[in-house]
Amino acid sequence: MNLPAKQLIDGFNRRIDYLRISVTDRCDFRCVYCMSENMKFLPRQNILALEEIIQVAERFVALGTRKIRLTGGEPLVRQGIVELCARIAAIPGLDELCMSSNGSQLKHLAKQLYDAGLSRLNISLDSLDHERFKVLTRTGDLQQVIAGVDAARQAGFRRTKLNCVVLKGRNDHEILDLVRFAIDRELNISFIEEMPLGVIDEHSRSASYCSSDEVRARIAEHYTLHDTVESTSGPSHYVRLAEAPDIRIGFISPNSHNFCGDCNRVRLTAEGRLLLCLGNEHSKDLKEVLRSHPGDTSQLDDAILAALPLKPYGHHFDVGGEVQILRFMNMTGG
Repeated sequence: MNLPAKQLIDGFNRRIDYLRISVTDRCDFRCVYCMSENMKFLPRQNILALEEIIQVAERFVALGTRKIRLTGGEPLVRQGIVELCARIAAIPGLDELCMSSNGSQLKHLAKQLYDAGLSRLNISLDSLDHERFKVLTRTGDLQQVIAGVDAARQAGFRRTKLNCVVLKGRNDHEILDLVRFAIDRELNISFIEEMPLGVIDEHSRSASYCSSDEVRARIAEHYTLHDTVESTSGPSHYVRLAEAPDIRIGFISPNSHNFCGDCNRVRLTAEGRLLLCLGNEHSKDLKEVLRSHPGDTSQLDDAILAALPLKPYGHHFDVGGEVQILRFMNMTGG
């Protein structure tokens, strides 16, 4: 593989080959662990234009990034998202373009996204109970999301992964139901510990905390789990089920099993901040560079490379303590 002359290597000799881009802070859901019920979204002029997002994506790929994931908010509410996917997917040197979505718009857009070159989907699904789903998302329609899951398969997507944030006393009793749902529809699934980002008042994070070890133990009571060294360049630790070997179950454990040591990711927020760590505020304002030096790739490259020393070794979440990071997940992009 031909490596670029300038490489994305941080201060701990970690190669940064995975970029997550939040294309909007807006969402048609208001999930209780992600944002407040009455969110105030950024003025549209403060959000990166599609062309600016493409410029950043092109420069990251030129510098060695091989995987890009589009996130939100909800990326499918961003006008022009299909064209954006097609433009980014066509960047020479990019191996994989993925997307994280709540699934609400997939019934109508899955085929267009697949044809545009989107490689893979992650779809949020925290409950299979219609009323509970409505409570957790505040505005979501479970049937609409399930229709989106099915539309993604019909469009040609494979290895689609469900993401479930587990909250004790809210949806933890559905863990096995969600596993069975994934098996029935030939989906992978990851169970995620809630991340203490943004100030929320809907529930107590310390009371709702459910560790990945507990989730795994519940699954192991009914299935035979085999650890695997498989990786999708993200933070999941995966297992396979002896009873359904084609299905992969992941555990994302930002609190109980810090995954920072081999972190290969940075994030571009909806407002153009290059965020070096999910659990810290170290960042570089790429929007300012894009708008002060339009079309100057050397200035953008220099800004990206200059930001890498800001990337800390890791985060230090404390689900029971005072919230240290005030931004909500819809700004960060997961």
